Amino acid sequence: MLGYLELVLAATAYAGGIVAQTVAARRAERRDRIDPGLLLRLARDRLYLVGFAAQVLGFASSFLARETLPLYLVQAGSSAAVGLATLFGVLALGWTVRRGELVAVAIMAAGLILLVGASRPSVAAELPGLAVVGLAGVLVLVGLAAVPAARLGGRTGAVALGVLGGVAFAVLAVVGRPLAGLPLTELPVQPSAWLMVAAALLGQYLLASALQRGRTTATMASLDSTTTVFASVAGLTLLADRAADGRGAWVPLGLALVVGAIIALAATPVRAPARPAALERT
Repeated sequence: MLGYLELVLAATAYAGGIVAQTVAARRAERRDRIDPGLLLRLARDRLYLVGFAAQVLGFASSFLARETLPLYLVQAGSSAAVGLATLFGVLALGWTVRRGELVAVAIMAAGLILLVGASRPSVAAELPGLAVVGLAGVLVLVGLAAVPAARLGGRTGAVALGVLGGVAFAVLAVVGRPLAGLPLTELPVQPSAWLMVAAALLGQYLLASALQRGRTTATMASLDSTTTVFASVAGLTLLADRAADGRGAWVPLGLALVVGAIIALAATPVRAPARPAALERT
């Protein structure tokens, strides 16, 4: 039960972080290239720091949830943050929600119910050393691909950087699942723990860059869909994640509903009323 509560806290924290970081990233200076100083400039923005703190809380909660819950459930649950962010915008910021978004949130909820019903709590298998090296290679490729992606503008740039950020966060999720069961004092001596830190920093940078270029929903849809699919497949193939007996078909169906709902949210933008610049969402 504790793992499920940690997952709910993670999704809620991520949702608040998405809204705060989006506003902060949009008002920061944008440069159409790899920009190492972006996170340093954002660190001077109090709203970004609030969003970052919420992201840290979400990361810590999802990390703890991975100790006992399969990745396909943890990542799908964390991805539900985009739906919660939409609801938060409607309730707190006056965004106008469309019928299509309500349907998408309902579909996402149905997918999560299937995944919760299918999940079988377990401790992850140890990640093979060769797999750790391979994931490190994936992270290097993501960093290299970010160079041309950063030159793209608008929706194309947002989606490209969002996909790359999704891969980085998926690497974080995969290496983090076996680490979640270890004592905190052992983490500094684990190579995969440093890989997890590198993936978090790269993913955070790519997320901030993507949010500067396109709508929040389109950006988060590309990121969350990539993370959910990549991490879920890796969890089932590398980490011995399993479904409850007789419910194996619920996992791909639940994942399909969650990913489809995320994409649908990106296709049906929220209409926000005229507000001060600090509260606008495009």
